[in-house]
Amino acid sequence: MQPGSPPAVAPFLRTAAAYAWRLLVVGTLVYGLFAVLGRFHEIGVAVFLGLVITALLRPVADLVARGLPRPLAVTLTLLGSIALVLGILALVGEAVAGERTTLVREFRDGVGRIEHWLEQPPFRLNPQALTDVQERVGQYLSSHRSTLLSQALSGAGRLVEVLTTLALALFSSVFFIHSGDRQWSWFREQLPASVRSHTEIGGRAAWRTFTGYTHGIVLVAAINAVLVGLALWLLGVPLAVPLALLEFAAAFIPLIGSPIALAVAAVVALASKGPLVAGIVIALIVVIGQIEGHLLHPLVMSWAVRLHPLVVAVSVIAGSIAAGMVGAVVAVPLVSVVWSVHTSLREARAAERALRE
Repeated sequence: MQPGSPPAVAPFLRTAAAYAWRLLVVGTLVYGLFAVLGRFHEIGVAVFLGLVITALLRPVADLVARGLPRPLAVTLTLLGSIALVLGILALVGEAVAGERTTLVREFRDGVGRIEHWLEQPPFRLNPQALTDVQERVGQYLSSHRSTLLSQALSGAGRLVEVLTTLALALFSSVFFIHSGDRQWSWFREQLPASVRSHTEIGGRAAWRTFTGYTHGIVLVAAINAVLVGLALWLLGVPLAVPLALLEFAAAFIPLIGSPIALAVAAVVALASKGPLVAGIVIALIVVIGQIEGHLLHPLVMSWAVRLHPLVVAVSVIAGSIAAGMVGAVVAVPLVSVVWSVHTSLREARAAERALRE
């Protein structure tokens, strides 16, 4: 080392410093992206739902378009899907309305059975304690009536936001299904020529993974819902159809969605049929969890990126912290898409190096 020259820096520190400033830049960009999405989360959710609808209905629209003009095929596909969803919701509403009188009687009797069960060994709960709880609940509802009313009105405003988001998602899906390829080509042509090929590779990998994940998770959710609905119907648990629909919706949150939905079913079974049937439903939680984790996901999700269960769990928790229920639903497909794009670009670069050599 010559006098006055700066001290030599170890190669490890130079490498660490190079990675550190790049990680800071990437972290800043990611934070900015999430900040923008958080500020306009309704738009982000609407576009995401539009992509989900496109992934589900575009194959149907392509099939119908073989015999009809594409605009008409897209219109028929969307109208038929809306009619199907509304029909399912009407079926659920009719099932609840038809069982309303029986449900009120069974739940009243079930609450009495639960109270009697808690008063017996090993719990030996004081009957007066249960009466005090009921009185306190009634007093709370009476004293906080205005607060509950304001929360109900806030919920009505939230419902308007949800309907607006759904309308925007449906509007977006119309154009995605009709001319998504042309929109992607236009976007790619706006980029510098040097990155167009890699953008095309990453975009195709992202869409392939997203559609695969969407088809797979819908199929898994449908199978779970059928199994749950059939089991609850055989056990005589009321609200089997609505609870099966709840299981279908909850299955979109990996690992934790199905147990939560089945826990609700266990509470309904406990109130209506007693501890024995509730215990069977709890056992059902374990069985369906094993079927979903060890059979359905490995078989159905084989065309999508398969992530380690730890990565799925961390993604779901991080998504729920960042954006609540929506984040929990979006987290796993987002991580899958990012990993698929990274893998595809890495393989493309390796192929390019092999050709140059």
